[in-house]
Amino acid sequence: MDAQIKQAQLETANRIMQKAPRMIWVTLQKEGIHRYPDADKDPNLATGDWDDVSFLAVPHRHIFHFKVWIEVFHNDRDIEFIQFKRWISRLYDQNVLELDYKSCEMIADDLYAEIANRYLGRAVWISVSEDNENGAFIQYNTTQPVTLLKI
Repeated sequence: MDAQIKQAQLETANRIMQKAPRMIWVTLQKEGIHRYPDADKDPNLATGDWDDVSFLAVPHRHIFHFKVWIEVFHNDRDIEFIQFKRWISRLYDQNVLELDYKSCEMIADDLYAEIANRYLGRAVWISVSEDNENGAFIQYNTTQPVTLLKI
């Protein structure tokens, strides 16, 4: 009986492993000038109190930190992550995409549109932060369910 249980456990583990969603991820950093144009006009932002963030209306520098996951369909370099990282970096270096004056969510959406155009039908998750301190995380899932990983 122990051999049958062991075999069933191995088969279950194999089935889970074969069906497990697979993603690779890359990280990169880009310098950008950032601004929230209405921060000095919106009374919810320009409060004149401890929570006043009207200064965000003035252009200021950030190092934007990216972590980008993309679904892969097999284990043998379906997408080579160094090439993927270099391609993303070039999108900014060649001004295909711009960071300036956009929210982290807008930056993620712009990047996703480029990735989706090149890598059709794959789940993509993007994290963008300002100075690796505050940011946004967006899951662009395909119809295949993907479980959120701790980031």
